[in-house]
Amino acid sequence: MKSSIRILIVVAFTLGATWLIAQVATKKGGIEARLAMALKLYPDSDADKNGTLSVDEALKYLEAHPELKALLASKTKPGGPNTGKPGEFTTPTSAGLPAGPRVFVCAHSFMIFTASMLPKMTEAAGIAYQDAGRQMIGGSRTLQHWEVPDEKNLAKTVLREGSVDVLTLSPHMLLPDEGIDNFTKLGLEKNPKLRVLVQASWPARDGNMTGDFHNALRNDATVESLHKMREMQREQWNNKLEAQVTALNTAAGKEAVFIVPAGDAVCALRERVIEGKAPGITKQADLFKDDLGHPMPALSVLVTYCHFAAIHQRSPVGLPVPTALKDVPQAAELNALLQQIAWDAVTHYPMSGVKAEAGKPSA
Repeated sequence: MKSSIRILIVVAFTLGATWLIAQVATKKGGIEARLAMALKLYPDSDADKNGTLSVDEALKYLEAHPELKALLASKTKPGGPNTGKPGEFTTPTSAGLPAGPRVFVCAHSFMIFTASMLPKMTEAAGIAYQDAGRQMIGGSRTLQHWEVPDEKNLAKTVLREGSVDVLTLSPHMLLPDEGIDNFTKLGLEKNPKLRVLVQASWPARDGNMTGDFHNALRNDATVESLHKMREMQREQWNNKLEAQVTALNTAAGKEAVFIVPAGDAVCALRERVIEGKAPGITKQADLFKDDLGHPMPALSVLVTYCHFAAIHQRSPVGLPVPTALKDVPQAAELNALLQQIAWDAVTHYPMSGVKAEAGKPSA
């Protein structure tokens, strides 16, 4: 699958129905598969309720939901993935420090920021950060990274070289995601000690993908409604991810794939905001850049602390205030809260592979 139905429909709006009909005539099987995928994402798009989504129904649905058109168009980026060569983010501070694992970040926009934040966090903990590279595709499933042509696929290249110890992935929307399986199998062939960390993200638009939603509405969320949102996310998404990871580990004969519970940490921070216990942050909407849910600095730091804990199996508590928080009110107090929330989220989630008693504090 070279692209998704989301990209296909947005392009169809731009170029017209004639283009789309031609694509259907030449690639009928692929189009049908993508329409089936779209139906899973938006079941109410099936206007005649016959269990099959037609091209006409898909286009009419998009016309009726302009907010989706804007959302999907923002994920449509021509060309190949955005990649970073190994060592790009490692700083001179790593020289002389005990070597940490070689980390490759393969992500969409809800995780890619960890690639630039992890090095200094790791070095501040007294560990040399070994940057194995990064690869980013906006709004992507892991399968889209796998399907990047080999000559442009840095993730495949470094895994085939056996030069990755920790691979972080960020699936999106549909699960199971065959890309997770493919990268895991390839990586373990070349490095049997590879660990794969899969981010369980927070729901875009607070899970509201069909109605009118804007960032300020996040301020209306209560602790109870956040719990309901998380339960829905677990039932519809996390449980599928856990089943896929369990199957992968069974096939590998060991625990090689783990889950980073970023969504749980984000929800916990929002609860603190509601309770007035998040230093310097008074509104939930202040944690997000936009309606979709891209993170502001505090949220980016929180998610990166979750990855730090999962990668190094140690607490981030006690690490200095990162650059991203320097200009945030009550930065030191907020930083301490983010560290504790991240550590609690990771250690309370069995499939992270991290236990509280095994994590030496960074202080």
